[in-house]
Amino acid sequence: MRTADAALRNAEVVEAMDLMPGIVRRWEKDQSAMLENQASVARTGALLLDVTKFLRQMVQITILALGAWLVVKHELSGGSMIAGSIILSRALQPVEQAISGWKQVSNARAANRRLKQFFNRPQRRPSGLPLPAPKGRLVVDNVVFTHPNSQKSILKGISFDARPGEAVAVIGPSAAGKSTLARLLVGLHPPTFGTVRLDGAEIFTWRRDDIGGHLGYLPQDVELFSGTVAENIARLREPDPSVVVAAAQLADCHDMILHLPKGYDTEIGEGGAMLSGGQRQRIGLARALYGNPKLVILDEPNASLDIEGDDALNQAIATMKRNGTTVVVIGHRPSTLSQVERILVMRDGRVSMFGPRAEVIDRLKRQRVQPIPPQPVPSQQVTSQPARISQSDSAE
Repeated sequence: MRTADAALRNAEVVEAMDLMPGIVRRWEKDQSAMLENQASVARTGALLLDVTKFLRQMVQITILALGAWLVVKHELSGGSMIAGSIILSRALQPVEQAISGWKQVSNARAANRRLKQFFNRPQRRPSGLPLPAPKGRLVVDNVVFTHPNSQKSILKGISFDARPGEAVAVIGPSAAGKSTLARLLVGLHPPTFGTVRLDGAEIFTWRRDDIGGHLGYLPQDVELFSGTVAENIARLREPDPSVVVAAAQLADCHDMILHLPKGYDTEIGEGGAMLSGGQRQRIGLARALYGNPKLVILDEPNASLDIEGDDALNQAIATMKRNGTTVVVIGHRPSTLSQVERILVMRDGRVSMFGPRAEVIDRLKRQRVQPIPPQPVPSQQVTSQPARISQSDSAE
């Protein structure tokens, strides 16, 4: 089922690059393993059932023989012999039925274990009292994050801050931990060590129904929901027309939406299948900006945007800063850095640099153009080869 589901999700890639033979081969491998396990279970069950039937019949034969011997010796009547055989067969039937129904018993025990584990798990997000609306002061203090299924830390002592009305850029090579940091900044996961605080409160413990309206998040892979454009921008709530249009205008997708068949009432299909990648990115950005949030995290916001989209994104960041919103932009393009005040450079899950934009860019340029000093060549290496040549020449 997982193999088929993965193939359906990536149907375009499968068709474009002819991955079907590999998928069929993987399906056949999984199917073969399933059939082997199923045959093994069937053999074990049939063996147990046959053994119990054999034992029951042997016990009945033994009882009948014993009863016949007692009847011959006039120690038992014929009716008592038949009655004893019937009672014994009835007594052994529940054992046989229990063995034949052992699969249901095993499934019930496994379900009971899963329920106990579920109810014994600690509450993932503790409930708390509603807090006042945040102003946007973000403080990341010595954050370390390790995935539960891994021993290696993805983030290693990240510390920085961002003030209301300020934009901070997070840059770095691939696999530096930038997207993981973005998830922690919006409270999707708790840090293994350290804290992420918004206005002094840990953002992970903040109630989602209390803080969600004050956060804007654009993930690296934009996922939209089936429904209208307006419903997606309004975060699947009852759309407020003026707020939806304001968010779309801020994300510079208002005109694009008006050119759709039904405008804001256009059904976009499951996952936004009716839209292009750039359109999904802009609508996702409008969703992140809906309701004038106080903290906005943008992970690769211009990955699918053209030059006009880049300009609109910079204008949106400038407008958010004027409105007092704290903006954290994660990206690689130089155009992403034009509206930020400070830059955080990450490498291998650590902070490599953090400071004002001009200072960090200047240090990065100096690192790239730093000349490599020439390596001196030992004198023996220079003179040895001519010596060998002269010797060979003389030998010749």
